[in-house]
Amino acid sequence: MTDPDSFPAAPPPTPPASGRGAAEPSLPERLSRAITLTGPISIAHYMAAANGQYYATRDPLGAGGDFTTSPEISQMFGELIGLWCADLWDRAGRPDVAWVELGPGRGTLAADAIRAMARAGLTPPVHLVENSPTLRAAQAERVAAPHWHDAIDTLPTDRPLIVIANEFFDALPIRQLVRTGSGWHERLVACQDTLFLPVAGKPVPDTVLPEALRDAPPGSIVETSPASVGLMRDLAARIAEQGGAMLVIDYGYEGPAIGDTLQAMRAHAFVNPFEAPGEHDLTAHVDFATLLAAAITAGTRGHGPADQGALLERLGIAARAAALAKAAPDRAAAIAADRTRLVETMGTLFKAIAITAPDWPLPEGFA
Repeated sequence: MTDPDSFPAAPPPTPPASGRGAAEPSLPERLSRAITLTGPISIAHYMAAANGQYYATRDPLGAGGDFTTSPEISQMFGELIGLWCADLWDRAGRPDVAWVELGPGRGTLAADAIRAMARAGLTPPVHLVENSPTLRAAQAERVAAPHWHDAIDTLPTDRPLIVIANEFFDALPIRQLVRTGSGWHERLVACQDTLFLPVAGKPVPDTVLPEALRDAPPGSIVETSPASVGLMRDLAARIAEQGGAMLVIDYGYEGPAIGDTLQAMRAHAFVNPFEAPGEHDLTAHVDFATLLAAAITAGTRGHGPADQGALLERLGIAARAAALAKAAPDRAAAIAADRTRLVETMGTLFKAIAITAPDWPLPEGFA
């Protein structure tokens, strides 16, 4: 780093001409101006802008952040995911594969999974799909020489892919449809003096909704995530062609269903998702049935959903917890508490699905 004292003192600033040189407007200001100029924006537009700003400017994880994910709770989670990958790779004939994680956070899951895979003989090149400079810096401290990607388009095309997506799809933009007395409307975001609020937009035809939901009572909300479906379809097509598998773990449901699941977290507490966009994490529950349908349509085989707790039990979390407690008896109570949190507290809300290439074996943990 250059010593700042080696530079001469800067002259006093002069007022910018015609607005040039002015401070960059904040995200709420930019969204407010856009809405003023063009009218209310979609929930998807609002969510994408807010999360883009949020993840690019901070490390949101851990006690000092806004939320904690399963890999940050215990090493057991990432280790079992790594062993899941190694077992599948072994039964597939030990091909040359690329290991991929979508939205790898601090790199904690990757580090734990890589260590476990190596013990089983799997040492693949590691590819992290991450466009946040802040989080890439954290990942570099935990993962040796990863290949970073801004999007899935640049992932390897010459070998099978084993893809992990833990708490990734919940942060992708959603659209919402709301039922009013006059029918279904897309839910939009309006703004009054930088106060953002949801409103009903133009009517949409009933045919865009699943038939079973069309007659829901007024006030009902249905969510879709075209971004999630498109990403899943693209990855599934790659896996169907190249070989490999994908494991998705997130909180969600088997849809389609009625319900408003858009939420925001700040300092480990729920806050209003329409306040201070870009300053908290916006997520929505994942529709696993729709993701599986997209993957199957693209040529892969689908497995699940399975509850996270049941999956971890099948992968051997009890044995791993016992081994860790034996190696560190002073931490036995904490290890038991971590296992309970992963298997019971989060065990049914969080679910897992897997997809595999047509000629790959059935993944462990999915009956």
